[in-house]
Amino acid sequence: MAAAAELLSLSLSLREIASDRKSLLSQTLEVHRLVLITIVFLLSFSLFPIAQSQQIPEFYGGVGYVDPNCGPQGSQLKILIKGGTVVNAHHQEVADVYIEDGIIVSVGPNMKVSDDVTVLDATGKYVMPGGIDPHTHLAMEFMGTETIDDFFSGQAAALAGGTTMHIDFVIPVNGSLTAGYESYLSKAKISCMDYGFHMAITKFDEVVSKEMELMVKEKGINSFKFFLAYKGSLMISDELLLQGLEKCKSLGALAMVHAENGDGVAAGQKRMIDLGITGPEGHALSRPPVLEGEATGRAIRLASFVNTPLYIVHVMSTDAMEEIAKAKKSGQRVIGETVVSGLVLDDSWLWHPDFTTAAKYVMSPPIRKLGHDKALQAALSMGILQLVGTDHCTFNSTQKAFGIDDFRKIPNGVNGIGERMHLIWDTMVESGRISVTDYVKITSTEWVKWKSRFQEEESYGKTANSRSSLALEGT
Repeated sequence: MAAAAELLSLSLSLREIASDRKSLLSQTLEVHRLVLITIVFLLSFSLFPIAQSQQIPEFYGGVGYVDPNCGPQGSQLKILIKGGTVVNAHHQEVADVYIEDGIIVSVGPNMKVSDDVTVLDATGKYVMPGGIDPHTHLAMEFMGTETIDDFFSGQAAALAGGTTMHIDFVIPVNGSLTAGYESYLSKAKISCMDYGFHMAITKFDEVVSKEMELMVKEKGINSFKFFLAYKGSLMISDELLLQGLEKCKSLGALAMVHAENGDGVAAGQKRMIDLGITGPEGHALSRPPVLEGEATGRAIRLASFVNTPLYIVHVMSTDAMEEIAKAKKSGQRVIGETVVSGLVLDDSWLWHPDFTTAAKYVMSPPIRKLGHDKALQAALSMGILQLVGTDHCTFNSTQKAFGIDDFRKIPNGVNGIGERMHLIWDTMVESGRISVTDYVKITSTEWVKWKSRFQEEESYGKTANSRSSLALEGT
């Protein structure tokens, strides 16, 4: 989809040329075709009466909140969203939504309010939950550099695009989960919207096992990601994966995997270099769909052996999707997440003659050949895949140029946090593949449903159910 590629590329270009990251919000708004007003944007500097943990200031149950002391003080912020079509994951109806201080107080028809209430006319628009992006990497140190979007600029882009919460991956520091957690708490101090954390596991031993218990019991983090790729850095062996799956099961935590055969990828990369293929196209050629499918199937079978649920992140190929479909048909608890780049793009961009352009599309697993995108769209519409994230992991052209002579050195990652809601709407709803209620399910409530199965209601449900993270979208 050329239009989708142009939107993603233009959004990344805006990040590169912005002299002040705080201007990103207005710049991103200019590139979107749909008119979308995010209510959290209006409320992000208001007071949010959230129960705070004394042990984890401004971070509770694995979920971080914006600073409750910023913004206008001394008066309640009252808003009535009037006459819109209110949509959730199961139903839609014309109604009014009344909000006080960021809390949805009531939903119903023809509400009467006092003069001190700000009224927003939503006639002819959908009023729906703000999006939850379940897969992001802000301020991530990776491949010798750090992503250009931090917790402010990335979240500003998200808010501009209708996403009002995201879940980021904590990367351990020298294998230490605790050190990684403290590092990401510090990075997130500049946040301007709600966020949550998954935890990556890059090694497994008794120390990590005990730290996982600490994360679940005291920090509210109970989703752990294991890498089957990135040999020599993040990748773990099958032996350690089995131990990690067993630990997740004992803790009632959710195991997640990046599914690519790391040994196969390393061999594929060497083969490309030996053939003299050093450009971005070598990235896709070295990590074909068969390697993603093999690792997905292997992870699913190991999870079945342990008898624990499994979440497959960023499904990019028909091969991986079919492994998930087969497992789900047999009754196994497998959650499939694709990402917006895999849903709307094809790998032709990796063969672009201009390195700077081609390198923008380097991510892992790679964007696939034309046809995989349509298969992923169909799988999403049928419920084989249940979620759409972004794997938002942005690097500018200077950073991407680290690999100008060797594709293995191109920092892996693309943007999407600001474009996700619009592209899913265009690709899936406007085409008739899914309904408006399905859109809400895919972009927000499905993640909450799965997360709530692994976390106490009181520690997570506040954000999903009572916060006024709403968006108005023109019909």
